[in-house]
Amino acid sequence: MNKKEFKNKINEKLNDTVQKKNLTKFYEEYPQARKRAFLGYDFEALRSDIARIKQNTVYKLQELADKFQKALELNGVHFYKATTDKEVVDYILSICKQKNVKLVVKSKSMLSEEVELAQSFKQAGIESQETDLGEWIIQIAGHRPSHMVMPAIHLNRQQVADYFEKQLGKNMKPDIEFLVHTARVELREKFLKADLGISGCNIAVAENGAMFILTNEGNARLTSSLPKTHIILVGYEKLVEHFEDAIPILRTLPRSATAQILTSYVNIISGPSEALIEKPDGTYSIEKKELHVILVDHGRLEMAKDPIFKELYQCIRCAACTNVCPVYALVGGHVFGHIYTGGIGALLNAFIGSASLADQIQNLCITCGRCKEVCSGNIDIPNLIIEMRKKSVEKEGLSTVPKVAFQNIMSNRAVFHNMLKLAKLGQKPFSKNTQFIRNLPLFLSKYTKDRSLPAIADVAFRDSFNSIKQRKPTEDKKIAFFSGCLIDFVYPEVGKAVVESLNKLGFNVFFPNEQTCCGTPMYLTGDKETARKVAMQNLDAMEKLDPDYIVIACPTGVEMWEKYPKIFEDDAVYLALAKKYKERVREYTSFVSNYLNEKHLKLNSLKSLGIATYHDSCHLKRVLGVEKQPRDLLNQAFDTNFVEMEHPDQCCGMAGSYSVKFPEISRELGNQKHKDIISSTANIAFVGCPACMLQIRGLMDKKGGNIKVMHIAQLVNEGLG
Repeated sequence: MNKKEFKNKINEKLNDTVQKKNLTKFYEEYPQARKRAFLGYDFEALRSDIARIKQNTVYKLQELADKFQKALELNGVHFYKATTDKEVVDYILSICKQKNVKLVVKSKSMLSEEVELAQSFKQAGIESQETDLGEWIIQIAGHRPSHMVMPAIHLNRQQVADYFEKQLGKNMKPDIEFLVHTARVELREKFLKADLGISGCNIAVAENGAMFILTNEGNARLTSSLPKTHIILVGYEKLVEHFEDAIPILRTLPRSATAQILTSYVNIISGPSEALIEKPDGTYSIEKKELHVILVDHGRLEMAKDPIFKELYQCIRCAACTNVCPVYALVGGHVFGHIYTGGIGALLNAFIGSASLADQIQNLCITCGRCKEVCSGNIDIPNLIIEMRKKSVEKEGLSTVPKVAFQNIMSNRAVFHNMLKLAKLGQKPFSKNTQFIRNLPLFLSKYTKDRSLPAIADVAFRDSFNSIKQRKPTEDKKIAFFSGCLIDFVYPEVGKAVVESLNKLGFNVFFPNEQTCCGTPMYLTGDKETARKVAMQNLDAMEKLDPDYIVIACPTGVEMWEKYPKIFEDDAVYLALAKKYKERVREYTSFVSNYLNEKHLKLNSLKSLGIATYHDSCHLKRVLGVEKQPRDLLNQAFDTNFVEMEHPDQCCGMAGSYSVKFPEISRELGNQKHKDIISSTANIAFVGCPACMLQIRGLMDKKGGNIKVMHIAQLVNEGLG
């Protein structure tokens, strides 16, 4: 779909009240249910095992495929390797023609969706019946799956009853037990009459040909045992070397997928079984079934050869990443995905789906990092999304606006800073001498519809740094403060608090004036070259000072500095500088908290200021692992006057340029955050990220709420007296 159609689809799903209710309920309940399911198990150890097993699969892929084929053929299985989706379909249709197949029953198989098998059956005049309840619901509804594990999660019971009524021609009450019973009765007849059964596969063992099929409804068992002929579709990524390699996957998959301790049915098939066959005269005999296994490439071998994206082989299709994705919870899988949903879906589609569609849907990723926390295969999905964007930029180039902004303005420090000074003058008709721009004209109005934007500061931090009076240092370590764009040009008061608080702790703080943007906007968009240019400027600026520490009060700034070695892998000089200063970078909150603990110091009480709450920045908590330290500081200063808001680590929706590209999604996430802060009863909300500060301050100004939004640095500076 084109850009306009894509935007329309987003807005349609944002206004789909049924889907919104279903997904919100699951999104809020899933994390705790999953946590309970993993009690007694070491999730980190399990996913490390899965990652190791799947990395071994990639390393030995052809060897394991050959072993798998040999084992199955020894067991009497018809084996076929398919390179393309067409080869998969042609092979299956040839069997159907040979066996005079009229009715096919299918248990759940994402691979069959991937090759559009149902459409091919329809064109060939063969009746195809989905037997997984969710898949059958969307089959009769004419929908695509909206989730990898729960394909009909976007529908409620009334809608399902309506579709059943239309399909079966009789009244259906919207009662879950009744609907399930009805489905069983209808589908049982299909199982008994089917000529062919088709199923997917969760794990395929190379050493003995064992194939694991996990279900909750028993439909895979009936699909594999009742029809005379059975076909199993296996993707290369399902291969493991040894039988015991299945154990960590079996322990992890149900817990991550649906927060179950185990699935209801685990079928293990390694060869054709015996079946009860009805003869023309009405009698029955027991005969060997015919079993076909199709090992499918369809882009998987290319994926395995890619030095970066081979990591995708570690995906076990549990959909845990989708279950915790805040964007998926808002728009669902019919927008964020195609067959494979969410961030992992965008990545998989680039190899085994539509590359152009993958480019479109990967932009929906807000890079909040929730998926990385729960991924059963320990895949760094946000990083792979960024790598995918780089590939897209290398192939297609940047669109006009970011190209001009990044390559012509932000890459040149002098031009960039002069442009900001001009913008400061140009904003006056809109800011009206306040800290906010509350309304923008014409097509720009959507950016101030639900939040106010900050006005550029009258005096940038870099222009006021020398006016900050510092005490004589008692520590011999030299600190360079890297401000980042927002603190420098929008929130200089935060920069002042950083410098003053560090100086109160005994440090002499310097501000290298030649520093510029950290490079995050370019890097996240996929413009690696411009990110390199600004990184060079920052490294050169620091090298002139050679500080002991570089303190940064912006988590994405810290994260970007830690990535500098990666973007200079082909440049020995700057690689050495990047490695040198990566070791010296310190995130402000954790640096101060650790220092206070080491020196046995505490902040003064600030309880007189009221009640405080705290919002976890996505990158501060999930990427940098800073969660306890800000709470320690808040507990010192506010004691019992510190309260946790609901969903403190829910993304606020800012995410840099994301709020410009997808203001409608940013708005929804922001509204949720505003509601949680208001409900907390606090009168001060603290953050550790200037971008979150921008979003939440703007929400409070536009939507109301007498709540002050402050950076942790301002808390520390006040608490040190």
